[in-house]
This record gives sequence, structure tokens and C-alpha cells, in this order.
Amino acid sequence: MNHDTVRTPPLIIMVAPNGARRSKADHPALPLTPAELAATAAACLRAGAAAIHVHVRDRHNRHTLDPEAYRAAMTAIRQAVGKQLIIQVTTESVGLFSPEEQIAAMRTLKPEAVSLAVRELRPDPSHDRELGRFLEWLAKERIMPQFIVYAPEDVMQLRELHQRGLIPFEHPWQLFVLGRYTTGQVSKPSDILPFLHVSEPKWPWAVCAFGGREHACAMAAASLDGHVRVGFENNLHLADGQIAPDNAALVAQLAAGAEHLGRPLADAHTAREWLNAQGS
Repeated sequence: MNHDTVRTPPLIIMVAPNGARRSKADHPALPLTPAELAATAAACLRAGAAAIHVHVRDRHNRHTLDPEAYRAAMTAIRQAVGKQLIIQVTTESVGLFSPEEQIAAMRTLKPEAVSLAVRELRPDPSHDRELGRFLEWLAKERIMPQFIVYAPEDVMQLRELHQRGLIPFEHPWQLFVLGRYTTGQVSKPSDILPFLHVSEPKWPWAVCAFGGREHACAMAAASLDGHVRVGFENNLHLADGQIAPDNAALVAQLAAGAEHLGRPLADAHTAREWLNAQGS
């Protein structure tokens, strides 16, 4: 019997090539400049990625949400790959930016896609009104959000906000972050299960995983019809324990694994259509 390719969506592979904290000291191939991000985007596209999760730095190499720094990176990536990758920017605060500053940066930038940490943008209920306005604005501008959740409790909070009407997306796209708050920041495939236990069944989800078992976690997510984010932001190692030469190697490894699972890869066009159809 043939595999059911109708119900299972093509696998969206997103690469997270740098993050907010790592530097060239962690890996010489970690991309930081617009030119380096563009070259990484092109290599990861060839390896099977449909999207890229972008962090940018200021002139002192510190994490920033500066719209101009984002625009420089996004322009370089678009020149390298056109529309063949979804470019997702982050609102991550890293303890530097308030919810108001995070929101203001995105309103100025107007990106194609953005990742949002629920616990950062809503540290307490007093932020509900502004959060609701921001999410309504995202929907109006057709900006694709991905909701970052670090624990099952975050998923439950997301569900509550959705039930109250603060989240104006029918099926919010979630990213389950595995291992962020564990000892040594390590994760394992079974860490996915508590998230799925409390998530709405129809909501699309993806996984990123800290530590050397990133690939095992990614394969588990792919086998469960989820989507995956891999890259140097969370992990520098291949499945065999060796240091990966670059981000594209991590993407290629997952693409090969997906083929063994019989899971086709989504390109950016397919990913956009599918995510928009989910109402996210």
C-alpha cells in the first residue's frame, strides 16, 4: 500500500544559522554579516531548506532588533535566493528588549514572517491589550507568526489566549523548543510528547532542539507529521557526534532522513500556501 501523502504535509525545514548568543569562537562558519547570511541561505536552500530564521547583530556584535540591520540582512538574502526561502525574523529579547520595543521593531520592519515568544511578549496580563493589537496587525498585514513555546505550560497559555480571542489565527503555528531550560541544555526525542499532549490537535507545529541529539529530535518530529528547525543556533554537531562543517550539512542530513521516512520536502512556495491555509 502506498504511503498516505494527502494527510501528511510536506516537511518544512527551517534553518536557524546563528542565534543571538554564539560567535565565530563557537564555530568559524557561523554567519553574522549580511553577506555571510546570504551565502548560508543559498547553501541551505540547495540542501533542502524552505525557510531561514534570522538573527542580526549590531556593530559591536551584540544581538539587536534594529530594523535597519534586519533590512540589510534580508536584502542580501533576497538577492541570493529570491523568494525561494521564507525569511523569518525573531523578536527574541535576550533580556535586552521590552515587549513594547519588540513590537515596535516589527511594526517598523514589516517582515514576511516572525517568531514570537509568548512568555516574552506577555510577561503578565497587563500586556494583553497591546499583544492583541499587535497580533491583529500581523493578521491584517499577512505576516506569518510562529509562536515559540518553551514548555507545555506555554502551550496551555497559548490555548487560553486563543480561546479568549487574543490570537486571531485559526490554527497558530507553534515551535516546541526542546532542552532550553534543562541542565546542560540537552534534549531528547521523547521531550516532544508533553507538548503534543496539551496542544490542540489541528494546530501545526515544529521542533527545535538544543544539544547533540538535535537530529534525533528532528527525525522524531518529522515522523510525527511535525516540522523542523535545525542549525547552529541550537546545535553544532552532526548525528555521528562530529562537528558539522556548516549549517547546510545539518539541513542536508535532515533532508536525507526525511527521504528515508517517505516524507517529501516543502519548498518555500508550498510552505507559504500550507501555512496560510492553516490560518497562521
